Amino acid sequence: MKVTYMALALWISAGFAQQTQRKPSTLQGTVEAVNAGTNRLSVVNDPIPGGMESMTMVYSVDDEAVLSRVHPGDRITATTYDGEMKLYGVVVQRAPATQGTSLDELEKAGLSSNPTAVQADANFRVASALARQSGLYPNPTAGYYGDEIRGGSYGGGKQGGYISQTIVTGGKLSAARRVAGLAMAESKTAAEVQRQRIVNNVRMLFYQVLAAQRMVEVRQHLAHLSEDATETAHQLANIGQADRPIILQSEVEQQQANIQLRIAEQNLASSWRTLSVVVGKPDLPLTHLLGDLEAIPDLNYSQWLATTLSDSPEVKLAQQSVERAEAMFSQAKKAPIPDLEVSANLSQDNELIENTHRPVGLVGGVQAGVQIPIFNRNQGQISAAREEIESARQELARKKLQITRDVAALFRDYDAARVTVKQYKSEMLPRAEEAYKLYSASYRNMAAAYPQALMSQRTLFQLEADYVQALDAAWQSSLAIRGFGLMDGLAMPIR
Repeated sequence: MKVTYMALALWISAGFAQQTQRKPSTLQGTVEAVNAGTNRLSVVNDPIPGGMESMTMVYSVDDEAVLSRVHPGDRITATTYDGEMKLYGVVVQRAPATQGTSLDELEKAGLSSNPTAVQADANFRVASALARQSGLYPNPTAGYYGDEIRGGSYGGGKQGGYISQTIVTGGKLSAARRVAGLAMAESKTAAEVQRQRIVNNVRMLFYQVLAAQRMVEVRQHLAHLSEDATETAHQLANIGQADRPIILQSEVEQQQANIQLRIAEQNLASSWRTLSVVVGKPDLPLTHLLGDLEAIPDLNYSQWLATTLSDSPEVKLAQQSVERAEAMFSQAKKAPIPDLEVSANLSQDNELIENTHRPVGLVGGVQAGVQIPIFNRNQGQISAAREEIESARQELARKKLQITRDVAALFRDYDAARVTVKQYKSEMLPRAEEAYKLYSASYRNMAAAYPQALMSQRTLFQLEADYVQALDAAWQSSLAIRGFGLMDGLAMPIR
């Protein structure tokens, strides 16, 4: 389609050529080599039925700027004149890129270099360590035991040691391990949320850069057409077929096209910088991206709403919060069950036996007791844990409603962008192209005024730019839908 748009500008130039009675012809071919030193292109022309066979020829160009835009392998269309090895109004159709950066490469780089991915993994390891710690049996206590050290009728006393141990009852340790295990599962899901954020953010910025890349090509195309139109106006003025206002208007249009090109280039650089920051490599040099901007995914609202409600990691996280709240309630109810405190001592009793006058020797003792839950039965924690369950359940319901609302809004934007893209591609652009062709031909034959040709050119230019913007919007909304609305790859991971 671009070749057709660019070829339209050649028809305006053809009017001047006809005035000089030179016979023009259209050449199409593939660039074999570019020699900037001699300002020459080596081109393998397409065979012309009933005319020249395919062969390699070397041509000069009317505009040296084209040498910086064309590369070996590109297809070109140009105008030539009999007896002259020179190309006029070269239109470049870029060959499919075989070198550049793919989406898969950027996704892998983001998951390895983005600090929030490392942070989320560290948070999971923290939760894993706490889960190992939770539910461990209490350590025993050992110490010195002494009694009546200077007492008794003979001042003997007792000295020795003791050991005590808390016997945890009521399944409290298993309850603590379950709570910690569920917290660890939540941390793992939180890490999945963060990875989804990073991947989705990288994808959205990838297609944003891809659209900006395409927009630069469109603006280059339009700037070239404006340049050709200005040149044609000057040529027509030289033979008395264009007046000063037409020349000034064409020059203004050319200046506007150049400004829009510079803005498009700045937008491309800005989008790339944002992408490289999310990837975690802010100094990543700008490279060509490999992707198909027009391959917009076809999404169904009902299907994706059901998928999001069932597979979204945020929904999974909310469900896990309900499970953990229920486990904490169970743990809180077990807390009042008293643990058994057991201790034993062994000591040397130095008090003398009255009959034998010898020390009593080794003696031992045992103690056992429980804390009686009279005043503190953990009633406050139990009540709080019960309300936490209700809060977690309502949060799950709220999250599902929020997702339903967000998916509806995203599909509104997605459907609007899809309709716009389809309308532009199948209806508006072909019609604008045809109108431009007719007005340009009429102007060439002096059957239409320059403002009409200029208006049709401006309309075609704007539709091209709007089409790219619609493609970008369709990709952004579709990726947000498929990525469960998780879009900020630099947001702090959920803990």
